[in-house]
Amino acid sequence: MILNVEKIAQIGDHILFKDGIKGVVEKINKNSVIVNVTENKTEWEFEGNRTVVAHKNYKVIDYA
Repeated sequence: MILNVEKIAQIGDHILFKDGIKGVVEKINKNSVIVNVTENKTEWEFEGNRTVVAHKNYKVIDYA
């Protein structure tokens, strides 16, 4: 039996979420990560350039 397990981001990993927002993982929680937004090509705005993203809602694009 083969399981398709996606890797949870680690601190320092670069992730992509919401179709155009990139960020760096700063903290890992049980069901989410806290991200420092580095690039935002959407109309979304984030106070302090930080946000929380659920594990199921991002893709790791570069590992630390």
